[in-house]
Amino acid sequence: MSTTFRLSQPANSRPFYLAIIAGLACAFVISKTLPSTMDAVSAIIEPLCANSVTGSTQEVVEPISSHALPNVPGKRVTIVRVFYGPGGFTPAHQHAGSVTAYVTKGEIRSQLAGGPIETFGVGQSFFEPPGSTHLVSANASMTEPAELIAVFVADEGAQLTTLVK
Repeated sequence: MSTTFRLSQPANSRPFYLAIIAGLACAFVISKTLPSTMDAVSAIIEPLCANSVTGSTQEVVEPISSHALPNVPGKRVTIVRVFYGPGGFTPAHQHAGSVTAYVTKGEIRSQLAGGPIETFGVGQSFFEPPGSTHLVSANASMTEPAELIAVFVADEGAQLTTLVK
């Protein structure tokens, strides 16, 4: 089961969401202004993302950043951007750790095992608990692209995505 959050929540939750968006925006700006840093980050993150096992040629995973969590020994936060071309998808998979996804373009269809298929639009987010099986992760459109930002919190060195056979 997944949860939907909108930025139009009551005013007391607004600073929290704005902080998340500001953090993601800063990570994106820094990653674009420091190509050499991105090369190093990509070398660390790419094997963890299992890009070689994507479901369609319409899916691209772009590493943004990855940092050890100094206040949580053995854990790492990794941020990636997932681009889905029209009709793009990822086959059924699991993630090492928790994942929060935030839709930045288009609409994303998502279904966790035991839950309904849901469609999330720009500004909405969903959460995947550790060990859950993500049965459907796809662009809801056959004509327009879609993208999301995924924030992983997982064990240091864990492969972030594993396809379900």
